[in-house]
Amino acid sequence: MATATATEVTLEGKNIKLTNLNKLMWPEGLTKAHLVKYYTDIAPYLLPYIKGRPLVMKRYPHGIEGEYFYQKECPDYAPEWIQTVSIPHTEKRVNYIVCEDVPTLVWLANQGCIEIHAWLSQKSNVECPDIAIIDLDPGDQAGFQDVMEVALVVRQALHHLHLKGYPKTSGASGIHILIPLKPVHTFREVTRAMGLVAGLVAEVFPNKATIERSLEKREKNKVYVDYLQNTRGKSMAWIYSLRPLPGAPVSTPVLWEEIERMGITPADFTMNTIFRRLRLFGDLHRDIAKHPQDLSHILAIHK
Repeated sequence: MATATATEVTLEGKNIKLTNLNKLMWPEGLTKAHLVKYYTDIAPYLLPYIKGRPLVMKRYPHGIEGEYFYQKECPDYAPEWIQTVSIPHTEKRVNYIVCEDVPTLVWLANQGCIEIHAWLSQKSNVECPDIAIIDLDPGDQAGFQDVMEVALVVRQALHHLHLKGYPKTSGASGIHILIPLKPVHTFREVTRAMGLVAGLVAEVFPNKATIERSLEKREKNKVYVDYLQNTRGKSMAWIYSLRPLPGAPVSTPVLWEEIERMGITPADFTMNTIFRRLRLFGDLHRDIAKHPQDLSHILAIHK
């Protein structure tokens, strides 16, 4: 990838103008050129997870130390080959970008989108998620080991409810546990079912897990078991998304065995290390879509 200030590239027959490639995005010296190259190289692994999903642009025009903003509406200046899906909200419809190919991913990177945020549902059935998430977020006085301990309890709760979860680092300080679903339940129903899971975890592990929503009331030494990320309109940083933090961490699939050994930290998975991990282990969650699960039995007992 060229590192000039600006250049034009052709990918899959589509022309993309890349600008300000020498702009510093991370204080370690990583520039927009590094950002664009990362998403170009990770595309074969990332695209299968986000194809068909509405995206929310989280843009960092001045790097991670500058101001950022969320942008849901596809901008008027976007290339005509960028695909979109129109989704109704309370006051208006929003035309969300749908990333179906490498050129779109590279175009997003050029817009300063460090994170790839996508919905939990597909454009073909936008009101019914095909993924649920339990987001484990540590308080200021909790560490990543606490997060891993709570994650193992989440796994037990899921198993008790005849569900299987797939863990990944959030790329920040937490862990996301993904539950692939048959797209037959509404966001409200999925949130209700995941609320049961979170409640079970907080009940059996009260010393370290909490579902207290209020930051003021939440104990800082506990891990917040967040099930409300399943609400309609929410988006999450997807597998292999970069995060706007020092070191350019990557949200990375991990094995339950790695969590059991307590042998990983979020800093292990970065822009500079992820491809070595992929060479060693491959894409750990590549088959996640092949194992959709039903929540009807949970919803029947949690009305």
